[in-house]
Amino acid sequence: MNEARSQKQSPINHQTTIIKMNTNRKSIRFRAWPIMLLATVLSMALPACEQFDLNEDPGKSQLAVLPYQSLSELELAVTGTYNRLHRALWMTTAFVSAWGGDDLTTHRASNKADFREYDQRLVTPGNARTRGTWNGLYQAIRAANTVLVNAAETDLPDRQAQDQLVGEAYFIRGFAFHHLARVHERIPLVLDIVPNFEIGLASRQEVFQQIESDYLKAESMLPVSSTLGATRPNKGTARAFLARLYMDWAGYPLNDNSKYAQAASSAKQVIDNAANHGFALVPDMRTLYTLAGSQNTEGVFTLAHCQPCGLANRKTGKLGLPGDFGGWQESFAEIRFFEDMPDNYRKEITYHTEIPLDANGRVTPDVANAVSFIPWTEFKDQQNPVFQKITGPFEDNIFNGFQNSRSDYLMRYAEVLLTYAEAAGRSGSVTADAWEALNKVRRRAEGLPVDQPAPGVDLSSGDIAELAYTERKWEFAGEYLRWYDLVRMERVEQALGGSARDPRVSIGTAFDANGNPTPMPLTKPSNPILGSLSPDNYFHPIPPDEVAQLPNLGK
Repeated sequence: MNEARSQKQSPINHQTTIIKMNTNRKSIRFRAWPIMLLATVLSMALPACEQFDLNEDPGKSQLAVLPYQSLSELELAVTGTYNRLHRALWMTTAFVSAWGGDDLTTHRASNKADFREYDQRLVTPGNARTRGTWNGLYQAIRAANTVLVNAAETDLPDRQAQDQLVGEAYFIRGFAFHHLARVHERIPLVLDIVPNFEIGLASRQEVFQQIESDYLKAESMLPVSSTLGATRPNKGTARAFLARLYMDWAGYPLNDNSKYAQAASSAKQVIDNAANHGFALVPDMRTLYTLAGSQNTEGVFTLAHCQPCGLANRKTGKLGLPGDFGGWQESFAEIRFFEDMPDNYRKEITYHTEIPLDANGRVTPDVANAVSFIPWTEFKDQQNPVFQKITGPFEDNIFNGFQNSRSDYLMRYAEVLLTYAEAAGRSGSVTADAWEALNKVRRRAEGLPVDQPAPGVDLSSGDIAELAYTERKWEFAGEYLRWYDLVRMERVEQALGGSARDPRVSIGTAFDANGNPTPMPLTKPSNPILGSLSPDNYFHPIPPDEVAQLPNLGK
């Protein structure tokens, strides 16, 4: 290893270098035991923390290169893997590519340059958020690899518990590879703990095959059900993510249409066993984005957060408010998307169209007794609608902080239903069940019971694939998914090009030097497109400092 490599390690090879430096298993075990006890106490006292141990130190607990001697050792290593996943995903950094979608935008100035690059489709190789995503997810992959390598030679008395933990490691690795592939297309497949400074980029096909393998292995080892909201994955979680993978595989750039049938079959399998997995749509969408309701049956895989434990969510709260009200002005709603969204119950709980103020002109959680309300069209800093999904209901009072304990959905059951409907349509296997899957989501969007037929809302004819694709657009607005749907269907130009993002009917407000308002039509998006909308700009460069250390990544 040369000096440059030793001074600043690639996240791909860093952990294994440390392993070579310290393989004293007794020392590792001695230091890990107090942390395991703390993790046990926290898991009993704080349900939201059961996914992670806030004080777990992967640098200590995951250095072992020998088989695990006890279930506690294996549990600690897997806990460290979850910890790495949380560190990778706790901020908007990991989801920065979603700003390429037509649902999300950011501040036109301020310190949001990394987000604007994605928003304007002009992403530079040195984008710090891209680098942060890469680092965080490869750290999670390395942690999972440590578990998988060590566990391969481990045979513990409780084989069922061992298999579940190993299955979780396979799932986390598959998830991390999948997320990275959605950003970069081609990535290095790091599958071992042995450093490889000659590693190169795998093909898209190879990457997808590896993700499929990891999800399938996870499915074979995980239990049928796990925790509420699947904060730890179960068999249904793995199968649902296989359905998502097959949708990506069927779309751009591989365009393997045969995968639509596999996506439909996988989603249907989850639907048919939803009760056993603990999955169901929550009756009222409003509860999905509350502190109290963020771990529920709709979570197919949920990232648990617990601010007092040091496991905060930093993607919500004031990040979605404009500067007028002390917001971080990071995650705003696109005006045209907001205008086009059907006016129904779902839209009502997706957005805040006005801000409640108290007598001192401050945002108040006491909405019922607010003195005044400021509509988004009268914001002085930047006039864009606010995502209620991001700020939360004002009554929850998370808008005052940039960190909170609200958990995140890495997949909702609604996605499984809509994946089934769309994939059934695209594979030519439309059934009454496919229409029912679509209609369940549509009914709830209108505030109706999900399982009761609703004339005037239910559909039974038409292009179900396109109907489901459009339903996804509205259902997952602001949830960092829209961009990937545009990519797989090669519809970025259609969604972002020309006047597609231009507001049509919104009347904003211009303020003079004295603060006097004048109505002003809003005719352009906050951040204009500057880069290419063609498929050769769908995926983003490998961080250049990574290529400098591992030159084959640039080939």
